[in-house]
Formats: sequence, structure tokens, C-alpha cells
Amino acid sequence: MPTSRLEAFSDGVFAIAITLLIFNIKAPNNTNHLVASLLRLWPSYLAYVISFLLIGLLWANHHVMFEHIIKSDRLQMFVNTLLLMVVAFIPFTASVLASAFRNGEGESVAIALYGGTLVLGGLCFNWLWSHAYRAQLMDDTVTSERMQRMTRRILFGPVAYAVGGIVGFVLPVAGVVIFGVLILFYWLPIPQRNSAGQKVGSR
Repeated sequence: MPTSRLEAFSDGVFAIAITLLIFNIKAPNNTNHLVASLLRLWPSYLAYVISFLLIGLLWANHHVMFEHIIKSDRLQMFVNTLLLMVVAFIPFTASVLASAFRNGEGESVAIALYGGTLVLGGLCFNWLWSHAYRAQLMDDTVTSERMQRMTRRILFGPVAYAVGGIVGFVLPVAGVVIFGVLILFYWLPIPQRNSAGQKVGSR
């Protein structure tokens, strides 16, 4: 089966999930001291920025992945659905993260939830990629050696996010920093990655 409908459906889910993030930022009810009220919303701004960049990164890597995946089967559609289920869950985890930091309670659990969600997304990404190779759904440009290199890069993501979640459970601020650095790392152009033709990052 062609991948056009699968890609179109995925793009729709990514677009809806990334749009829902803004609804987690509520306008202050008290406007007597509006500047102070807006500044107190910094956890919501932070969760919004990190999660927006994260979903955008997942969408970009999904797009690049399907430049190589040219056919689809039923298992691939199922795994892709699991990935989209995780993506659609990110706005909720972002809201929990912002609420925990804003209230000063439950930050460790919120970080663990956020990190666990990223790990699940990364594992689904790897499953989608590895199944496409095993089922011969890719074009001829993906050799065995290139497949192994890309798989290692994809697997680095969930491992690193798991570390961030564990560290964040003990030191919540450090966990947020780790997540932010990892997301920026995969967004920024890195010459050695580009020259090697490895555009598929973590998920």
C-alpha cells in the first residue's frame, strides 16, 4: 500500500497536538498586577516552548523517515498509530508539568511522566523504522550499514530521555534542562550528521 494516506493522517495529528499546547496557557483572571501575573505563568511558557519544539521535531523526523519508506503494511499502520497516540498525549503531559512547577508540588512525578512519554515515543519511532526495513518497505538508498547507523541514532533518543526522567525525578529542574538540551541538539544543524546523510534523529 502507498504511504500517502498514512502521512496525511499523521500530519493532521501532529498539527492538532501542537495546536492544543497553547490551550494550556490560561490568561490571568486578576489583571490588577498584570505583569506579575504574566510572569507567574513561566512554567506554562516553558512547557509550551519545549513541547512545541518536541512535536515539531517528531513531525520533521517522521517526514524525513517517510522519504525513505515508500510502502506500507498493516503492522506499520498500527505502529504509526501508537506513535500518534503518544504525540496526542504530549499536550496533557505538558499541562501536568506546568501545573506542578507552578504549584511547587509534584514536580518529580510530572518530570517522570513527561520523560516516560518521550521514551515511549522514541521506542515507537524505532519500531516503525526497524519494521519498515525488515518488511522491505523502504527504497534502495537505505543499505544495511546505513540502517544500523540510523537505528543507533534513533535509539539514543529514548535512552537519553530515560536518563533525563530519572535525573529529573531527583532534581526536577535538571530533568527539564536535559529535555531542552536534547531537543535543541536534534534541531540544530550538525555538520558531521548532515555530511553523513543522517537526517533521522531521536524520537
